[in-house]
Amino acid sequence: MWTIVNTPDQNEAVALREVEEPSPAPHEAVVTVEAFSLNRGEIMLMRMRPPGWRPGQDIAGTVLRPAADGSGPPAGTPIVGLTEGAGWSERAAVRTDRMVVRDARVPIEPWAVLPIPGLTALRALRRGGLLLGRPVMITGATGIVGEIAIQLAAMAGARVTAIGRRDAAPALTALGASAVHETPGEAEGLFDLILESSGGATLTGAIGRVAPGGAIVVYGNTSGEPAPFSFRDFGGHQNARIETLFHFTCEPASAFAADLATLAGLLSSGRLTIGVAGAHGWRDLPRVVGELRGSRFRGKHVFRLG
Repeated sequence: MWTIVNTPDQNEAVALREVEEPSPAPHEAVVTVEAFSLNRGEIMLMRMRPPGWRPGQDIAGTVLRPAADGSGPPAGTPIVGLTEGAGWSERAAVRTDRMVVRDARVPIEPWAVLPIPGLTALRALRRGGLLLGRPVMITGATGIVGEIAIQLAAMAGARVTAIGRRDAAPALTALGASAVHETPGEAEGLFDLILESSGGATLTGAIGRVAPGGAIVVYGNTSGEPAPFSFRDFGGHQNARIETLFHFTCEPASAFAADLATLAGLLSSGRLTIGVAGAHGWRDLPRVVGELRGSRFRGKHVFRLG
């Protein structure tokens, strides 16, 4: 079968290669991959991992061969799943506790985007507890995690302030934000929960806007900049905390399927919308990766097989 492999020693970042069919563990199903999406972290990993490494995490497809242990859906079931690698292939072995049935009536592109951004947003918001009526700030709001987080926070009854480009204010308001600013310092009041993905000056500004006892949940550093701070910066924000979130390890393994099912239900019902910046054939992946490396990574790109 054909798969995408890392080629950091070549002119293009990745290439198509023929490899053996997947050999699934008893708790894994073999899935025919129909679409996958590209995450910012995967572009970074391509520079770090050796030649021949096989990337790919967020996938959507159909079960070709069910898991040998009887777990998971039967053959022919449309699914959305999350792998730890090798997902950018014609077929992939996927753990049954990291896949859920997808609604085939919904176009496949949003499904291919859903797992990592959706889980990151859901689990970061969960750190704030009950959000009904509480002020929540979301930085990096024009990114896919930010867009999903705005919607989930608004569904939970939070008063959402989004930090993003000023020209994106109408779109962010439509998603559920009650206020949009370009920097945390422009926002009014203090926030019980802040989701932070930009780092640098944005993280520093978030410290000045966290409420006493509140939380700043950090799940990224898109600026690549450090954020120096000291204990004194929390003088008006006593007992506030900064915590990191890595979606693969922040919750028990048993929670993946339940969390994916929650997100899948919202997407299927139309309550959750997922923007796609570009849809491509998977043979276009080397070109698109090169273009994204040469400019600021913006939006989610989906690649269809076939």
